[in-house]
Amino acid sequence: MNILTTILVIFLAFASLMSAAGKLRKMPQVMESMAHVGVKPDQIRILAYLEIAGGLGLVVGFAVPALGVAAAVGLALYFVGAVVAHLRIGDKIAVFGPALLLAVIAIATTYLSATSI
Repeated sequence: MNILTTILVIFLAFASLMSAAGKLRKMPQVMESMAHVGVKPDQIRILAYLEIAGGLGLVVGFAVPALGVAAAVGLALYFVGAVVAHLRIGDKIAVFGPALLLAVIAIATTYLSATSI
């Protein structure tokens, strides 16, 4: 694994875990954003657990590279799904920019991790 991949993995794992923490703490801004795109309150905890699994999977990927690739794929799908949810309701890029950035980083991480196995 090269330095760029390592940096992206660490950043994406941290971002995913922090995003999950916001959901589990039911931060008002997070809850409003989730409701805005149509996520039901009982689904938010599940989404947080998916982010935690992805973030931890990326870290474990340092020891088990295939698991890291699988986690990166999962997070890429998760954040692309977030972008699609915002686009579906007509949000502007300023609203879903962070999700778009994380989707791009997750896709890059997937590619770089997969090519370094």
